[in-house]
Amino acid sequence: MRVALCQISSTPDPAANLDLVRAGARDAADRGAAVALFPEATMASFSVPLGPLAEPLDGPWASAVREIAEETGVLVVAGMFTPAEDGRVYNTLLATGRGQHVGYRKIHLFDAFGFAESRTVAAGSSPVTVTVDGLTLGLATCYDVRFPELFRALADAGAVGVLLGASWGGGPGKREQWELLVRARALDSTSWVLAAGQADPGPVAGNTPLGIGYSTVAGPKGEVVAQLAGAPGVVVVDIDAETVEETRKVIPVLANRRL
Repeated sequence: MRVALCQISSTPDPAANLDLVRAGARDAADRGAAVALFPEATMASFSVPLGPLAEPLDGPWASAVREIAEETGVLVVAGMFTPAEDGRVYNTLLATGRGQHVGYRKIHLFDAFGFAESRTVAAGSSPVTVTVDGLTLGLATCYDVRFPELFRALADAGAVGVLLGASWGGGPGKREQWELLVRARALDSTSWVLAAGQADPGPVAGNTPLGIGYSTVAGPKGEVVAQLAGAPGVVVVDIDAETVEETRKVIPVLANRRL
């Protein structure tokens, strides 16, 4: 199965960002991809208040993305924001198309590096998977990549790969951490990890996470299979279940767990 990682730089305007989704999904379809993966915060960048923008999964923005998915025939996976019951929002990864329309609410909130995501975002609690061309894929968002338990839980649920959307903040050592974590999660879950990040917007004020680029695909043995640089772009990669099955026989870390 072919997956396209669409590395964009979201604007504060959800309508304008739909144009980015449409262009990326069409490019993915033209290149034979079954999945078009976009970053966290595709709906709107973290540079604006999220509450006024949040919509449910049946709202106008997610419905427009579903129409794009239906037009192009691909599963579109893109970060958005949905309302939470307490007035905050959920950082949601929408997966729509090919008969599916679900959202994963980010479980691990980015309360780190001087940033407090939990101030405006409520935590999700349940892992989510989707199925495309017979392959089960898990969903994850940004800071989740620091928590191997989620990736192992998705593997236990049958996932051979994880679609990870991110808006990875810059800073000293952050690119090295990103690459290491993507590869580590692939290795310790013996799964494909397909990680699409926001492109590098250049110098910005404050510590709001926007992006560094470097969308990365890691194979189940932790090797980098494909990677972009900092600028917007699209990369496509073919993944399969056979490589995962073979790796899990050779490196049976899931089967050998004792805790």
